[in-house]
Amino acid sequence: MVQVIGDAECKKEADSLSQGLWRTEQIRAREQEWARREGQPLYALMERAGAALFAHATRHWPEYRNWWIFTGPGNNGGDGYVLARLAHQHRLEPVVIAARDPAQLKGDARVAAEAWLACGGKVWLAEDPVLASLPPPELVIDALLGTGVSTHLAPLLTKIVATINGLGVPVLAVDLPSGLNGDTGCAMGAVVRATRTLTFIGIKQGMFTGDGVDCVGRLECDDLGVMPDEHVPPSAWRLDYPALKSQLAPRLRSAHKGMNGKVLLVGGNRAMQGAILLAARACLRTGAGLVRVCQHPVHPPVSLSQPELMGGDEADDGGWASVRVIGPGLGLDEWARTRFEQALTSKIPLVLDADGLNWLAQAPRHQDNWVLTPHPGEAARLLGCSIAEIESDRFAAVRALQQRYGGVVLLKGAGTLIADDEGIALCCEGNPGMASGGMGDLLSGIIAALLAQGWSATMAARLGAVIHGEAADLAAADGERGMLASDLLPWIRKLVNPDTITS
Repeated sequence: MVQVIGDAECKKEADSLSQGLWRTEQIRAREQEWARREGQPLYALMERAGAALFAHATRHWPEYRNWWIFTGPGNNGGDGYVLARLAHQHRLEPVVIAARDPAQLKGDARVAAEAWLACGGKVWLAEDPVLASLPPPELVIDALLGTGVSTHLAPLLTKIVATINGLGVPVLAVDLPSGLNGDTGCAMGAVVRATRTLTFIGIKQGMFTGDGVDCVGRLECDDLGVMPDEHVPPSAWRLDYPALKSQLAPRLRSAHKGMNGKVLLVGGNRAMQGAILLAARACLRTGAGLVRVCQHPVHPPVSLSQPELMGGDEADDGGWASVRVIGPGLGLDEWARTRFEQALTSKIPLVLDADGLNWLAQAPRHQDNWVLTPHPGEAARLLGCSIAEIESDRFAAVRALQQRYGGVVLLKGAGTLIADDEGIALCCEGNPGMASGGMGDLLSGIIAALLAQGWSATMAARLGAVIHGEAADLAAADGERGMLASDLLPWIRKLVNPDTITS
């Protein structure tokens, strides 16, 4: 997936990718099953991978002849040796730079290296000082490690990764940028920052979250003819707006406001009215029928800022609301504590965000009627750990949150994760311009409005995430830096009405 907003080509590539995401152990199991079923050695897949890499490289960089291919100690390096042999056969000029002497390789990687040497190829060891005198490359192929990374890189590999990143030329990563954990999306000390990545068999779940979004570059997947077992589900599902917008069918002509739900938003303590207003406006723009705001009485009535909003300062609405939002601008004082406890007494659907989550962290409880929307800092407080621990394995973190607190949990960040009792989905929408105040408040309002209109908690969270991120992508056409949360509101309205959007 390309992480460049406003690039029509990259959005088209991302939308065309399979929706299933996989753990590396699942990919290895599929390879073994393919070999057993087809009666072929796994080396046949290495040959296919090399051919796919050659086609990919020559398609995207047809004018480049001087390639540096960095090979590692395992099968990822074997793919690189096959690629080198094919490039040589087509009269290109590959330079193979190895992290390990080919004589020390084992299995299929050694077979591939020996085939390269047999055709007259040469291998330079990565620490050979002669490399400094070679003509600089036009293209670098990263065939160091692939999916075989679960610990921090050794010093030699760290040095090679730094060399690759410092060459200043396009980088094609083989299967996975070296140093990226394909299961967690966490960089293991050092990581190659690829221009493009060609991944094989299936897309690894770590490629779309955490550090993966910064180092994968443009992503394409070649299944090499290895189809998934229909009885083995993916470890996660990739979501984007095009995949879910069919959920947003036009309303019945007979619709009235009572059919579209009543939302009560609780928050807006002293000096924090902006948060609850943003959430309420997003709720209106997503289509809730009626929206009421419970905020601190020190503030002027919300109707002065948005005439369509109703106000008050009590969280107990006498059963008026069909959905509640608790937390934006709530604060941590006695006024906030009382409203938080009042709001939790109802069994209607709830959305908890911001200080609502901070109150929950102080008195944990398990409920099935809520959607929790923590950012990594709030998630760390909810689990009693550090932010670094959350970010080291976002998939494990969101699973732990859902198991401990119940309901649906949406873990914000690059590659937002949504977990329920059935599994995990990953939202690929959004951009760095969303790293500003108020964005999370919008998301709470969007999800609440969808709940009010009848979507399940899981679908409201998934739809809410893709609408939120896609709105930010559209708003970023004017630039990511300086983008405001309120800039998303016109786009939110358009996105919940897909028939109004022209391509």
